[in-house]
Amino acid sequence: MIRRNKTIKKPNINLRFNLITVLVYIIGIILIVKLFSLQIVHGAEYREQSNTRLTRESTIEAARGEILDRTGATLVSSDMQFSIEMYKTKVDDNELNISILNMIGVLEKYGVSYPDSFPISINPYAFTISDEKLAEWKEENDFDENISAEEAFNKFVEKYEITNTTNIEEIRKIIAIRYQITVEGYSSTKSITIADNIPREAVAEFSESSEKFAGINISVKPVRKYTSGTLAAHILGYASQISGEEYETRKSTYSQNDIIGKTGIEYVFEEYLKGKNGTKQIDMAVDGTTTAEYIADEAVEGADVVLTIDANLQKVTEDALAANIQKISSGGFGQRFDAKSGACVVMNVNNGEILAMASYPTYNPADFVGGISTENWNNYNNNTAHPLVNKAVQSSYSPGSTFKMVTAIAGLQSGAIDLNTKINDTGVYNKYANTGYRPKCWYYSDYGRGHGWLDVSGAIEKSCNYFFYETADRMGINTLASYAKYFGLGTKTGVELPSETSGYVASPETKAKLHTDDPNWYAGDTLQAAIGQSDNYYTPVQMARYISILSNGGNRISPTIVKTVRKSDGSEVSKEEIESFVNQKLGIEEEQVEDVDIKQEYLDAVLAGMESVTQDSSGTAYVRFKDFGISVGGKTGSAETTGGVNAWFVGFAPFENPEIAIVVIVENGGHGNYTAEVVRDIMEEYFGMNVQTIEEDMTAEPYVQIMN
Repeated sequence: MIRRNKTIKKPNINLRFNLITVLVYIIGIILIVKLFSLQIVHGAEYREQSNTRLTRESTIEAARGEILDRTGATLVSSDMQFSIEMYKTKVDDNELNISILNMIGVLEKYGVSYPDSFPISINPYAFTISDEKLAEWKEENDFDENISAEEAFNKFVEKYEITNTTNIEEIRKIIAIRYQITVEGYSSTKSITIADNIPREAVAEFSESSEKFAGINISVKPVRKYTSGTLAAHILGYASQISGEEYETRKSTYSQNDIIGKTGIEYVFEEYLKGKNGTKQIDMAVDGTTTAEYIADEAVEGADVVLTIDANLQKVTEDALAANIQKISSGGFGQRFDAKSGACVVMNVNNGEILAMASYPTYNPADFVGGISTENWNNYNNNTAHPLVNKAVQSSYSPGSTFKMVTAIAGLQSGAIDLNTKINDTGVYNKYANTGYRPKCWYYSDYGRGHGWLDVSGAIEKSCNYFFYETADRMGINTLASYAKYFGLGTKTGVELPSETSGYVASPETKAKLHTDDPNWYAGDTLQAAIGQSDNYYTPVQMARYISILSNGGNRISPTIVKTVRKSDGSEVSKEEIESFVNQKLGIEEEQVEDVDIKQEYLDAVLAGMESVTQDSSGTAYVRFKDFGISVGGKTGSAETTGGVNAWFVGFAPFENPEIAIVVIVENGGHGNYTAEVVRDIMEEYFGMNVQTIEEDMTAEPYVQIMN
């Protein structure tokens, strides 16, 4: 079979190539024509447009989160404040000087101050800095050392080419701003702040006539506002401009002009309170006029922190503490003591929520907004009463007789005493007389005899030192120390505030640590520890937890001053996250305390003694509560110190079904029953005992009847 080759026709390759070549030539010609049009025909026009457009990014500062009380009342907020900024533009000196004078006119119209560090005054001409600084200034500006103030002034007039006015005062104002620009420096992307806290009327005037103000920009900044003055200052803390050291470790999230929490809740919850800044894109003409702006990234507000405190109760607590200290120092109780400071804590006995916390003297957080003045800082820093210290958590004190309930519970639980045990207070404890140590009961010192036979309830009512000397001697210091720790004494509570001190529980280990000159533990140390002396040092917030545990049935609680953290989207941060965050930030480690099942009958006996303190005529605080409408359990304490006697009162109410525990201390307050007045005033507010009932008779002429 013969096969024949078939001829196949192929596309004309040459034709396709030619077509592509022609197409490339056509596109090339179009591009060349377009390029010619851009660069030659319209080049000057487009170059002018390009040179008259500036684009920069501006930060939209996020509002800082608020701090609220448990009812939602605002304690700290952020006001939006307007500021005037200047950016460098491509205008000449004459236009810049005109713009500056226009700007100054508006600022002065509304009474807004602006920077003026130019060291020459006019009418008459004179230098306004010291001779030493003047010599340096002349050298920095390449001036002859003998140049006069007027000659130097004219040099600046020439330097800044001020020809738009002949008024010497106006010229001086222009120089002030130009000089500030020279000192601080600015660019098309880096501004200089001319004035803060601009009123809205001035903002409107700047905006409506923006063509008159070259390079001017209105920025909006949130400014911290402490809405209630000094109220809860030690809890809230304050925020102010970030320091250089703080900025170095936070460059990724902070700018050098940001504010940051320094103390209190502002510091601890900084990461939640600080929002996320946004970005605004701004288009400007060469003369500084804004031509367009839009939001690139929205700012996100910081989270709100809701506290457990009640603002009304907080105010009553602060006022009662301050009034009590002033009364003691003025001799209002019959004897004058040099009382200057103190603290008070009000706690929910069942869940550890702090309803009020006061430290006296106090301070105003607003003083730190924008930077504290030297005068205010010196006033605070040089005050020997230390107003910047939160004494409720940062100061520890010997508890004195308020510690005796710990000794009682420890003695009962350990079997050293029982409910039927009676100890005869003869006035002087002679068990260690052979060593020369013969401690006395306070009653013997006052009346020359002892209390006689007392059981545990009676010993608490009478605050008998002798009874607790013997109880502690029977059980030993280690047992006593272990129960003190169970009640949360001598260890940090974990409350969400900075710089909490742990204090100390008296023990051989503590003495060895604190008294290296004589680290040995003696029997007398145990006796003194039993009545709240020796090396027992506790904070008021620890004492409030102790009284809460004592009155709630022996159940351990964790003090807290933060109820929740609420994000800007309305969601709440979980309790677990808050606790983990606080523990990590404050370096708090979980307590390892052996659980103790305290018998209710022992608690009842101790609490009965505390009730007698306020309800029986022989009780040490009876005079303060004898006509009180609610039954109160309490205990006075007078702790000796090197500077005097600190006065304590600890209490809880109602006695039958406890809700709150209150602890107050006044440094050098003389006697614990003096401070009981503070507790009484707070309880009156908490239980509504000072509220008048108003009724209206709807059947007759309207009138108001007040029921006392």
